[in-house]
Amino acid sequence: MPQIVNARFVLAVRNLTISTRYYIDVLGFIQDPIDAAGWSFLSRDCIRLMIGECPDDRAASELANHSYFAYWNVEGIDELYREFAAKGALLLSPPADKPWGLREFGLTTPDGHRITCGQEI
Repeated sequence: MPQIVNARFVLAVRNLTISTRYYIDVLGFIQDPIDAAGWSFLSRDCIRLMIGECPDDRAASELANHSYFAYWNVEGIDELYREFAAKGALLLSPPADKPWGLREFGLTTPDGHRITCGQEI
């Protein structure tokens, strides 16, 4: 039976250096050993990203609700929040218990790509 064994999110960013440093220094990603001009390939745990430099495109922050690109199901949500906060992450909301049975917090990237992290209560 056919099977999807991996996936990468592909994101356009205005400044590849700034975005790459944010994902590595603040969000704890590592740079994958793939060399392609104008791109960074990044990983953390099961998340894989390809970020490509598009300096003339609209920033995700200009897309309002359409700037969400991921919901990360996590373990240790409060510790992850503290890790991100200590490194200067662009946090949108602190961890909070939601009526749908998840504890969640939100963050964004320098280009405005929004991410929600959640853990089952």
